[in-house]
Amino acid sequence: MGLKEQMLLTIDQHSLIDKGDNILIGLSGGPDSMALLYGLLEIQNQKSFSIYIAHVNHGVRGEEADEDEKFVERLSKKLNLPYYSTRIDMEGYAKKHKMSSEEAGRKLRYDFFRDTLLNIGGGKIAVAHNKNDQAETLIMRMLRGTGIDGLKGMEYKTGEIIRPLLDISRAEIEEYIEINKIETRLDKTNLVPIYNRNKIRLEVIPYIKENFNPNIIDTLWRTSKIMSYDSSFLNEYTLKTYRDLMKSKKKNSIILYRKKFSKEHTAIKQRIVRQAIYDLTNNLQGITSKHILDIVELFDRGDTGKSIDLINNIIAETSYDDLIIKMGNKEYSVDYNYDISFEKPIYIKETNCFIEARVVPKEKVEINFKDRFIKYFDYDKIEDGLHLRNRKTGDKFVPLGMNGMKKLKDLFIDEKIPLNKRDTIPILTDGKNIIWVVGLRVSEDYKITPSTKNVLVIKYYKKP
Repeated sequence: MGLKEQMLLTIDQHSLIDKGDNILIGLSGGPDSMALLYGLLEIQNQKSFSIYIAHVNHGVRGEEADEDEKFVERLSKKLNLPYYSTRIDMEGYAKKHKMSSEEAGRKLRYDFFRDTLLNIGGGKIAVAHNKNDQAETLIMRMLRGTGIDGLKGMEYKTGEIIRPLLDISRAEIEEYIEINKIETRLDKTNLVPIYNRNKIRLEVIPYIKENFNPNIIDTLWRTSKIMSYDSSFLNEYTLKTYRDLMKSKKKNSIILYRKKFSKEHTAIKQRIVRQAIYDLTNNLQGITSKHILDIVELFDRGDTGKSIDLINNIIAETSYDDLIIKMGNKEYSVDYNYDISFEKPIYIKETNCFIEARVVPKEKVEINFKDRFIKYFDYDKIEDGLHLRNRKTGDKFVPLGMNGMKKLKDLFIDEKIPLNKRDTIPILTDGKNIIWVVGLRVSEDYKITPSTKNVLVIKYYKKP
């Protein structure tokens, strides 16, 4: 089976691309990403989707990196594909945020991809991870320590990220490149064991192939498949059990039945605790296996009135027949709603800020794009007055540049807004919809268009 056929099979089996999708390809110019590009071009007519190109210059290889950028730009023009690029300071970011260069590069790269995807109206980000990358990932995770979920490796689809080459080996990619005489760029840093993944690729895997298992790539790929099936079953069972165990779920707390919890296997108890924390905080960042084990041990002891304080304001406690996971520091919980007039600035005591509204004819408005706390809207689209409030359960709107609705909860997650700050962020609305999540995003539905006659100017600023 050729690369095109295998890619098409993978896309269909895992529902990676829908008809009419925008597919943003992270294109470095190397063999893997070039095979991804040309493979997708081959099947584009069969699946009916649009292709966009995104390139990141990591700022670590000087002229070579600049030549890579020019190569991808020229190729995009030659193929008549929309092209987006950025330059980042990977090493500087890594030093500033005390992380590895690999982590910094990955974060900055995907942040750019997601911003670009938002600008083109949503879709999928296609990356060129393949069988060999999967094998390297499994070895790295085993060396760090992981469970079944870690050993399933990279998934075919993670949010908006898709991996159409995950069933294809690097050898097959190189053969496809050679047969089709596709020009590629060589990143020489990939040939030097300066990063952990490079060391795995250049030193560990060749040693295993020579001394233990010449087919280690396929062996680890099969392992990831088996672990993925097991993980999927355990997650389904855990969710079903978790719902049965849940006594109540509120904004700041989740309560579980102690007796039902005690009957479960320790492996399921750990997964239930992780699920409860995720439900409460929308992420598991910083939560370690020790945190989970400590909570399970607390819940298993049978005491009442005992508690554990964890990171990120998370508290686990027992109360008679209840097991509770909750958020601390409830002083951040607020509730406000102000009617906005055009007569004078309104003081918002919960945020110690003012909001000011005025209406200006379109031809007289002077737009300041630099200040994210001054925004402009089509006034004639406003219905039933203006209001400023904090978030409500179920809030959603259409962010500028998108076609579909986005939950406010998901926006806060994407923007990495701390949980204890989310209630204080002002939401500007009319009588029906969200107009502006102050400081973050405005609504597509209220943007200024050529037919706009009157402009609503909103200014949000700190109390002098």
